[in-house]
Amino acid sequence: MNTGGLQVEHEESLSGQVISLSGPLTVRELARLQTELTAVPRNPVIDLSGVTRIDTAGAWALADYEQRVAAQGGALRYRGASEAAELLLATVRRALPVPEPAPVAATGLTALFEATGRRVVGGLRFLRGLLEFLGMFLAGLFRVMIHPREFRVTALVAHCDDVGLRAVPIVSLMAFLIGVVLAFQGATQLRQFGAEVFVVDLIAISVLRELGILLTAIIVAGRTASAFCAAIGSMKMRQEIDAMRTLGLDPVTVLFVPRILALLLMLPILGLIADLTGLFGGALMSWIELGISPSMFRTRLVADTDISNVIVGLIKAPVFAVIIGVVGCHAGMQVKGDAESLGRQTSSAVVTAIFAVIVADALFSIFFAEVGL
Repeated sequence: MNTGGLQVEHEESLSGQVISLSGPLTVRELARLQTELTAVPRNPVIDLSGVTRIDTAGAWALADYEQRVAAQGGALRYRGASEAAELLLATVRRALPVPEPAPVAATGLTALFEATGRRVVGGLRFLRGLLEFLGMFLAGLFRVMIHPREFRVTALVAHCDDVGLRAVPIVSLMAFLIGVVLAFQGATQLRQFGAEVFVVDLIAISVLRELGILLTAIIVAGRTASAFCAAIGSMKMRQEIDAMRTLGLDPVTVLFVPRILALLLMLPILGLIADLTGLFGGALMSWIELGISPSMFRTRLVADTDISNVIVGLIKAPVFAVIIGVVGCHAGMQVKGDAESLGRQTSSAVVTAIFAVIVADALFSIFFAEVGL
């Protein structure tokens, strides 16, 4: 058969099928050669004595045919190959990729232990990444303390406005409604025992010690951690962070320190606002539902509420602020070059920040209970 200069003849012999090739065995004849080599006999013999020229494409087609014959349990032999053809075939064989066997999927308890181990290792790696970012923030903060000219006051003020001032309405409304709910539910339950006056203690301890700062931190986590992640992630997608490094600017000093420091300054203030509005909401509902006048509420509050409750709540604020800021900035730096990664990391930042804040609050509660505060 003569097609474009390549001649292919199939002969049957006692030792097996003989495929005789003659003419140029080049990339131009590749399609024809692959068509002729579709059948895979058990022990074929390829006669190359009539081949006038062979290139890498032709050698690859023969090497691929060798693999297909070997996969069927046979062996391919060559006859009449020139030294150059044998050398080229050997080179192409070495360059062919070796398929790796598919790993055997674990089942039963092995699969369960494997999945658990992978999650544990992934969680430890994530925790290590957060600790690394905490260390970078502390190092950057120490650096700007030593070199105040590198500190970006304008960025700090802008982030304080965004993190603190603009969050006041939603934090105040949330705390006010929490105070209202506590007073209403407390009045409903305490009225059964004639102990309505103790609703003041319930509101004061709940708001000042736990709910005021905790719910404020949760709202700030959902609002600010996502904003930090989206802003830094967008900058990374547009390669602005690489441009900063090229210009000799440290992203830690420019991006991380002002944001986390703004949270450190504003979250205690937001916590105080939440405490005041929560007490106001509780006092208003106590007046409406129980007839406890504002003066009586204030007297009971001052007489029976220890200042340690306020201190306990405010001690938590800086820790919550650092957690939220570090989680948001870390998630932003994990964004890849596509919008899907940005959305995934933003959602992850919110969930992780809220979960970490709740865990930290639980640890604080245990610690303060143990020390008697």
